[in-house]
Amino acid sequence: MADFGGADLEAFRAEARTWLEENFPASLKGKGEALMGEGPDPNDPDFKLWKQRMGEKGWGVPTWPRAYGGGGLSQAEARALRQEMAAIGAFNPIGGMGVMMFGPTLLEYGTEEQKQRHIPPIVRGELRWCQGYSEPGSGSDLASLQTKAEDKGDHFLVNGQKIWTSGAQYADWCFCLTRTDPTKKHEGISFLLIDMKTPGVEVRPIKLISGASPFCETFFTDVKVPKENLVGPLNGGWTVGKRLLQHERNGIAGADGGRPRTNPALLRETAKKYIGLDETGRLADTDFRRRLIEQEMDARAYQLTVTRMADEGKNRNGPSAVTSIMKNASSRINVNNNEMMVEAMGYRGLGWEGEDFTPEELAATRAFLRIKSNTIAGGSFEIQNNIIAKRILGLPETTHKA
Repeated sequence: MADFGGADLEAFRAEARTWLEENFPASLKGKGEALMGEGPDPNDPDFKLWKQRMGEKGWGVPTWPRAYGGGGLSQAEARALRQEMAAIGAFNPIGGMGVMMFGPTLLEYGTEEQKQRHIPPIVRGELRWCQGYSEPGSGSDLASLQTKAEDKGDHFLVNGQKIWTSGAQYADWCFCLTRTDPTKKHEGISFLLIDMKTPGVEVRPIKLISGASPFCETFFTDVKVPKENLVGPLNGGWTVGKRLLQHERNGIAGADGGRPRTNPALLRETAKKYIGLDETGRLADTDFRRRLIEQEMDARAYQLTVTRMADEGKNRNGPSAVTSIMKNASSRINVNNNEMMVEAMGYRGLGWEGEDFTPEELAATRAFLRIKSNTIAGGSFEIQNNIIAKRILGLPETTHKA
């Protein structure tokens, strides 16, 4: 659907406002912000009801085609919807890797049968997806992966190991890069969909320094995968996989039009509470005050850039190499925000457990430890710089000789 404005857009805005007022549970107001790591309880009956209503409406993925359950909205309509939701403290209850990464990729590369099977459950938030990319010996050099998928006639037989598989212990399905031609590197990789309930799939959570276990080791031992679960051509998975990474970086960066990943206002209020104000009513620590202003300026500039990209239709044909710029910029802002949060709290931002610390203080400590991975997840900061140099700036590759 093409973008439109004027009376038509205002009519949609009024329609959206009415629908939201009638369907968004008042008990959930403001709970979608997930501040300090806290979000709505997924088992809350009102949350389940809200998720069901948004799924049926298709507005959890507002710009996806109606043919697969999506909202079928234009970018302008989707933006108006987000604004109306924000105005009443509503939030999008449908997300995850299916929405951020796999769904958009399948819409582009999947067969009609694959779209009809997998997209509607993602739209309704019924299934969880995880990503089978990195391996113990294949991280930044992802194309060196060794998890193999042997052609057995009517199915592939998958053997190998993946690591840093986010949410694998909860996932229903995995989109996985496998080697189907051992004689080639990039041209020997295929993109498979693996049901996590298939015999031979084993998941082991990895406990992090933050105390959480969002990542896992995933082992595949003689896992049978039907041929119809191949997305894109055989040995053409590298192209599909790279496209998915662009969607991932777009989502991590918040450049998909979603809400920002940081909360400068919360950082400012935290600084006031723990550092205090001087006699003029300004933050007492002048150095922190200067850095706080710079952080707020960076966060605001980033939000405006995202809005401008949407207004100019920069992502009209899907994300591009520009997502590497946005991903690096957002990860820097996110890391700075969490580091400054802990710094403002002083020793109270270093608590790990016990009643001497508030839940917000304990959450800040864990968020501080967790956020470091933001510069690695979805492709490290250095890898993004390489992409920027080659695909945006057009700089030549150089070979250094010893």
